[in-house]
Parts: sequence; C-alpha cells; structure tokens
Amino acid sequence: MSMPTAAQRFIGFATTLRYEDIPEAVRGDAKLHLLDTIGCGLAAHATGVAQEGRATMSELGGEPQATVLGSQLRLPAANAAFANAMLCHGLDFDDTHSDSVSHVSTVTGPASLAAGEAQGADGREVLTAIVAANEIVTRVGMAASGEFHRRGFHPTAICGIFGAVAAASRLEGLDQETATRAFGLAGSMASGLFAYLEDGTATKPLHPAWAAHGALLAARLAAHGAEGPHSILEGKFGLYHAFLGAGPGEIDLEAQLGDLGSRWETPRIAYKPYPACHFMHGSLGATAQTAAGRTFVADEIDDVVVTVPSAGVALVLEPAASKLAPRTDYEGKFSLQYSTASMLARGHVGVADYTAEAIADPTVLAIARKVRYETKEYPTYPQAFPGGVRITLADGSVLEADFPHQQGGPDNPLSDAEVVAKYRGNATLALPDSAVEALERSILELDGADDLRRVLAPLALQQAHVR
Repeated sequence: MSMPTAAQRFIGFATTLRYEDIPEAVRGDAKLHLLDTIGCGLAAHATGVAQEGRATMSELGGEPQATVLGSQLRLPAANAAFANAMLCHGLDFDDTHSDSVSHVSTVTGPASLAAGEAQGADGREVLTAIVAANEIVTRVGMAASGEFHRRGFHPTAICGIFGAVAAASRLEGLDQETATRAFGLAGSMASGLFAYLEDGTATKPLHPAWAAHGALLAARLAAHGAEGPHSILEGKFGLYHAFLGAGPGEIDLEAQLGDLGSRWETPRIAYKPYPACHFMHGSLGATAQTAAGRTFVADEIDDVVVTVPSAGVALVLEPAASKLAPRTDYEGKFSLQYSTASMLARGHVGVADYTAEAIADPTVLAIARKVRYETKEYPTYPQAFPGGVRITLADGSVLEADFPHQQGGPDNPLSDAEVVAKYRGNATLALPDSAVEALERSILELDGADDLRRVLAPLALQQAHVR
C-alpha cells in the first residue's frame, strides 16, 4: 500500500479536525485575526480602494449565497469570496505569517465565511475550518520559506489557495477522496506574480481574491467529479518543482506534516500596525521609537540609514528612484524611504499617508531623499520582519534603534485590546458605532453562533465609501 501524499495528509487533518482539539488560545487568536481582517476590508471599502472585484462580481450576479463587504447585494459564494478577499487586502493592512511570507487571513477568512454562509454552517464549524486553513497555508509556505518570493511569486496566492480549498471542502462536507482531488485541482489555479513592483500598480489585492475564489471553485469542481493530482505538492511538476525548480527530496514537507494538530502556527500570524509591506515594519517601528513623537523637517536631518534583511531590498528599497518618490499610492506602501520620511515628518504612518495627495507632499519627499539603506542578517529572520534605523541630525546627534522583532509579531505582540482598537478605527470608517460594536461582539463570539448570517448582519448598515 502506497504512503499517503502530502495532499492526503493535509486534507485528512482539515476534514477530521474537531473544534475541541483546538486549544482555546488558538481559537481566540483565529477570531481576533478574522476581526482584524474584516476591519481592513471595511476601511478599504470606506476609502474607495480595491473595489473592482466587488464591481465585477456584482455585474455577474447570481444566487444570493453570501455577504459582500460594502454592498447590500448577496452573491454566489465564490464570487463573494473574491470581492471580500480583494477588499481585505486592498490597504495591505492585513496580517502576515512571517516564516511563510504569506498574508493568511485575507484568504482563509473570506473563503471560509462565504462557504460557510452558502452551506448554512454554524460559527463553530466555520472557526474550525479557518484554523485548519491557516495551518495549511503557513506550512505550505514554510516548507520553502522565502523561496517563492525569491522567484517573483506571491506566497499569499500560491500557498493561500491550498488552505482555502481545505476549508471549503470541509464546510461543503466533501469526503477525503473528493477533497483531495479538490486540493489537487487548486494547484492548477495557484498563481500570483510580483510584477506589479515594476510600475507600482495595485495588482496585489487580486492575489488573495483569486485564491479564495479558486478554492471554492475547486471544491465544487471536485464535487462534480473533476480530478486533481494527489501529488500536487511533492510530485514531478508539482508545486515545488514547477514554481521553484526543486528536485526530489529537496523540500522537507515532513517537518510541516508531522506535527499537524500539535504545533499551531495560527498564533504566530503577525498583525500589522502600519498599512504597508511587512518587510518595513521592523525599521518603521524602530523609527517611531527613536523619534518618540518628535517630528522633523529636512533641514534638521543630515542622514537616515534604514536596515532590513537582504531579502526585503527588492520589495521595499529598490529601484531607489521610484522608492524615493513613489509614482502611485500603492507604490508608497512598498517604499521604506517614503514611509520612513512620513514617520519622521508627520509622526505616523497610517491609511491617510498612502493617498495620491500624501505621497506628493514635498516636506516628506525632502526627507525621503536623505534615506539610504544597509542590509543586516538578522538571526530573527524569517521568523520575524526585523529592521532598524540610524538618524544623524544636523546638530551632530545620532538617534538609533533596532527591532529584531517587529511590533505585532508573536515575539513583540499587540495586545488583544490593541488589535480590537485597530479594528474599531478601521470599521468606524464604514459602519455606525452601533454596528461596529455589534460586529465585534459577533465575531469574537463566533463559536457560539448557530447562524452565520446573524453574525454578519451588522454589515447591512455599511455606508457608501467616503473617499
């Protein structure tokens, strides 16, 4: 009898995991991440960002199966998942798992909520599916940590679809053989390129949308008999061979499969205090600590040196010409020069600092031109997104700090209250206070809900975007 493949083992875990098997702290973390993700989506809606997916899916119409952020319409589950995942990633404010370099909840949350609504699942079942999905996304990425990035692929989409299809298969009640075929089908839908970095286009929010959408389609295709290879991860022309050129045995999947259900990666998914690329968060945190609330103009600064791991340079520091003066608001989110300058000139890096008007601010750009970088091999990378800063002022004094663990990660965590405060700040942009509070309660009590539609009912009070 042949050994089970990685796909079979991941699906076996996802379809047999019991709510009671998940530690209470892990369940709590999953709910907070879902709350944070929905808040990010509401803020994107309110500011007019990443709405093309919702507009496209609304045009397609169809059976009203699932809730859509920022709309009174309900859409087919796969299309609602697409619209919501795109919104939730639109501001680049959503969580990231450092070791897999994947945005996790922006795929697993929208996919699980849409599938759960369509199937009439209760909150406990949806929460269990989300945790299973989180554990699979992170492990598929961790098996080749940083390697997808190095080749120009976006792990959020490449890895995300595998967790999402496991969640969808579970929520649809597929047996393990059918669910494994869905997992195999998902491999042919895995995609996402970093080509947008070349010209600063806001393409990246499409990546989790496509993954969430494809996951639900793969589950339905398998339910109707479509076939997908069981060896989609480790086989010849499987994920790691095709995307990374890995030969037989080069990817250690056993390290990620052997402790499923005993090691939990969901608590290690990092929150973002800043709506920008996570590779910048260590350095931005160091800058915020160093400045200690003080703001500067360019004449007060001689030199600013930021430090990051070398893996982050191509994402957030080069090519320097476009990073020093971002051409688009989205490009600003991937410019450590601009973001550092915003922190120094304004005292903050928030949603309002990445608009067309904000990135053209001459006071900020004057400081950005003084920002250069050095790389440093931090022992905490890739388990964290570390970074530092050294600021030499015109009077000769030097301000310096280093963050081996970025704020919001598991080793420098945000408190539960801080995560909730972030959600409230985001959700208030789109919902009245009563709905913000009601949605918060319903998400944090998700596992006690017998009707997912009631959990999401406060979204019916969504306002038109204000930007």
